[in-house]
Amino acid sequence: MTMSPIRLLPLAAALAAAFALAPTTISAQTAAPAASAPASAPLVQLPDFTRLVEQVTPAVVNIEATSDPGRARTAQGMPDDEQIPEIFRRFIGPGMPQPQPRGGVSQGTGFVTSSDGYIITNHHVVDGADKVIVRFNDRRELEAKVIGSDALSDIAVLKVEAANLPAVRIGDARSLKPGQWVVAIGSPFGFDYSVTAGIVSGVNRRSMDPGQQYVPFIQTDVAINRGNSGGPLLNVRGEVVGVNSQIFSNTGGFIGVSFAIPVDVAMNTARQLRETGEVRRGVLGVQIGELTRERARELGLSRPVGAFVNSVNNGSAADKAGIRPGDVITAFNGREILSASDLPPQVGVLAPGSRATVTVRRDGGTRDLVVALDALDGATAAAPASPAAPAAAPSNALGLAVEAVDAATRQRLGLQSGEGVRISRVGSALARQAGLNPGDVVLAVNGRDVGTAAAFEAELGKVTSGSTVRLLVRNASSTGFVELPMP
Repeated sequence: MTMSPIRLLPLAAALAAAFALAPTTISAQTAAPAASAPASAPLVQLPDFTRLVEQVTPAVVNIEATSDPGRARTAQGMPDDEQIPEIFRRFIGPGMPQPQPRGGVSQGTGFVTSSDGYIITNHHVVDGADKVIVRFNDRRELEAKVIGSDALSDIAVLKVEAANLPAVRIGDARSLKPGQWVVAIGSPFGFDYSVTAGIVSGVNRRSMDPGQQYVPFIQTDVAINRGNSGGPLLNVRGEVVGVNSQIFSNTGGFIGVSFAIPVDVAMNTARQLRETGEVRRGVLGVQIGELTRERARELGLSRPVGAFVNSVNNGSAADKAGIRPGDVITAFNGREILSASDLPPQVGVLAPGSRATVTVRRDGGTRDLVVALDALDGATAAAPASPAAPAAAPSNALGLAVEAVDAATRQRLGLQSGEGVRISRVGSALARQAGLNPGDVVLAVNGRDVGTAAAFEAELGKVTSGSTVRLLVRNASSTGFVELPMP
């Protein structure tokens, strides 16, 4: 018997042959229900941001800031940490490798606030830039002038020469509550006009950057990455409520915690930059810290609420108003202070010279003190301390030798007769690391006044080994507490 060869058909031909053998009624039966079935309603009602995005996107811009690439590298050709553009450091966690700047180019986002061409973005997007290019969603490109930039609020104002530009609507960040929907539009990693959404996670958050203590940040879970900097954070009405600025990350990428500058802070900064070219802030002249449970119990407070005053700058607004180290600031202009981070934004938003009422808790009672704010950049300069006189080796465990306060020191520091003892020698690394120096005056030990060397030694003798001793110290710049463990 003769065998016929079996041919291997190409895949397309094999499929065609197989379908040719199938009954036509099968395809008709399967196609008919799909054509006649009505569209089903969604089982879950989800938010739809398409109208919001269509309305706002024309007022959002992509920003490219370029600088001399030679300034971004060291002589060995590697980027120096201080010279890397801020946009890279702001989005990288501690201990993570820093990416190299791409030829001195910083990418960010901004938004138009007025039809005549004023734009808001982040300070760290344009800081040190030689040239700034703004790109609109209709593909137009315009060179922008930096009108002003403020590092403390991380806000910059740009101006392009154009008219009849679409502008955003400004919302009210003070009405934001955790759980509300918010939307971000930006250019992460160069993907222009990317839209991300999430909810407000918290308000009045403090920054990890100590230089931004005057900003009560909005925390969200909106995905923010490099290139989103300076872009708008929007409520569901399409109004700008914040300026996206930072993320918290130990990987360098978004992990669910992002921060935006409240729009009222941004607009106040922008207004001052446009009018005067600088931002002026009021300042109390105090160093504050969180009120711990232990310290609250010491002060007779039922809960650790308020800002604990660690020190007061000599001659400052707080000093003149009668605020003392050890006070607990519980309200500012009638607004409750729950933690230390609540105070700086409320003070900084006021202009120097403004009068404010500071409510403090002291000696079991509450009192209102009226203060006229100083300017933030007008802090009293510290005068040099008097040279230390030779002194015998200290005998106490702290390694401090003290003596009576001389007339010159008393006059320089504004002390009364019999008030405090002057440190003549610092003989331990522990005391030096705590910031104690010869010429400083110790006013009290653990809340008890000391006016003689014998009284100082007697109070130190009451402190058991391993416990904390709190010294009230005055120097040329401030009066405040220094805490250190008793060896």
